Amino acid sequence: MANIKLVTDSSAGLTDEEIKEYDITIVPLSVMIDDQVYVEREDITNDEFVAKMAESANLPKTSQPPLGKFVEVFDRLGADGSQVLCIDMMASLSGTVHAAEQAATMTETDVTVIDSLTTDRALAYQLIEAAKAIKAGATMEEAVAKARETEKKTTLYLAIDNVKNLVAGGRVSKFAGTLSGVLNIKPMLKVGNGEIEIPAKVRGNKGMHKLWSQIVADMVKGPEIVAIGISHVAAGKEMEWLKAQLNEAFPDIPVLVRTTVPVIATNTGFGANCLIYYTK
Repeated sequence: MANIKLVTDSSAGLTDEEIKEYDITIVPLSVMIDDQVYVEREDITNDEFVAKMAESANLPKTSQPPLGKFVEVFDRLGADGSQVLCIDMMASLSGTVHAAEQAATMTETDVTVIDSLTTDRALAYQLIEAAKAIKAGATMEEAVAKARETEKKTTLYLAIDNVKNLVAGGRVSKFAGTLSGVLNIKPMLKVGNGEIEIPAKVRGNKGMHKLWSQIVADMVKGPEIVAIGISHVAAGKEMEWLKAQLNEAFPDIPVLVRTTVPVIATNTGFGANCLIYYTK
């Protein structure tokens, strides 16, 4: 049976310990802040990016990994006859997965590329479950199926505190952005099946707390929770408030709190608060 090695991009919300434990290779994106280019996980951390974004004169720009980097990684990992499973962030956020697909046609390594249909910690969950399956002897088809199964059981909610970056990045119209600012309206986004939806909009922090409380209550009544994470962009007190609700509702499940990745932070802006969890 051929060995299977895992590859992903730097949007995956993996800890350093998980990358080492599951032997996952990261192909990094790049980010440009005021004409200075940084390579994620190599030249800049998530926390450092947020600090630099706060001082930046312009909205940072993110770039997908160069095609040649994927080819280089695939060639190296497959040199011993191993297969490669590459799971990347959703295509609606980045062309990274398409670059990986193209690179897969340019290497002699047997590479399978899939769109995770999500990103951040939700992508990490797929990689971890696929890694566990591979360690247990899964075939490529079985590892892909495990990743897909995990995606179906994963939920990602993202609360936007300020739509400034969404407007600057062209994600929403300037009129809508101005109106939201005037009315203190905060949108709740939900990522699923590769799409970003807006299931709710609330006014002010009290409205957002009420919405989060309902989401947590639904989690309690739903299928058994396997893991919970919070990714945020300098969300401060709001992140701590959400974490407290989750700790009270699920005292036996640790909540992993991380600063989110640059590609998401760039679009969501400061104060963004993201809840990611998956179930059995």
